[in-house]
Amino acid sequence: MNAQKLSMAKLVPYLFLCPAIAILSISVFWPAAQAFYLSFTQFETLGQTPEWIGLGNFRQLWVDEVFWKSLGNSLLYLVGVVPILVTFPLGLAILVNQKLKGMHGFRAAYYTPVVISMVVAGIAWRWLYDERGLLNQGLSFLAQNPIIESFLKLWGWTGEPIVWLQNPDIALFCIMAVTIWKGLGYYMVIYLAGLQSIPQDLYEAAAIDGSDGWQKHWDITIPLMEPYLMLVAVISAISAAKVFEEVYVMTPGGGVLGSTITIVANLYEQAFSEVGQGYSYACAMGLVLFLMIFGLSVLNLKLGQLRG
Repeated sequence: MNAQKLSMAKLVPYLFLCPAIAILSISVFWPAAQAFYLSFTQFETLGQTPEWIGLGNFRQLWVDEVFWKSLGNSLLYLVGVVPILVTFPLGLAILVNQKLKGMHGFRAAYYTPVVISMVVAGIAWRWLYDERGLLNQGLSFLAQNPIIESFLKLWGWTGEPIVWLQNPDIALFCIMAVTIWKGLGYYMVIYLAGLQSIPQDLYEAAAIDGSDGWQKHWDITIPLMEPYLMLVAVISAISAAKVFEEVYVMTPGGGVLGSTITIVANLYEQAFSEVGQGYSYACAMGLVLFLMIFGLSVLNLKLGQLRG
């Protein structure tokens, strides 16, 4: 009887997991398996019977210039966004962790962009980047000072309004700025939780040994915050690889000459636009994206283990 009760007790945790597993199977695992299968078929529209073509979609991806352009933009996005989102929020977290008057309001102000919809943020920033937007008006105002005007001209400013999102050389970087602006507060909160778990005694002991000011953060804060740094690196890298909303809202169709098209934006165009090549081709592209994100996650995990 006791053995039977013990075996039943071992099954109880799995019984609690059954509802979650059922929901995940319906909403995640089964659609993922279908997408994996469709990536090896020819399936352009709903109602059509998938036709097995093996690696045909992947061979087409290999010679698809738009795909390689979108892959390059996604990698550039990773390089441009992730290092900033790993480092800058840590500095902000150290700043807002100080016991100063009004610091709670300062924290709330930095976290506000996180709760704003990306669609709303994209529309607002598109207005800021407009030829008659706030950024161009600000440049015109600053250029009234001869010294600032000379400095701006050294950087290529001609005195005319800058077409931020229509310039293929800078459009992607303009969208990166939106992603960074929106993510700073989120990652700041993660770091803030880590900072508040560090005992104050360690800083007091370090001060006795002569490690004070910013040096104490180099000696104590950064080493103890390594798990949080790795977590933010993984999360921000996955988010950057999957960037879509800001690209779609601010530069529909991937911008001028495809300058802002990313893998997810390209995937969407292939699956749902009239000029796309169908669902199966988009699924093949999604599989490549999955492998890229999986590789980044494994790389971060291995680096974390080596440091540990």
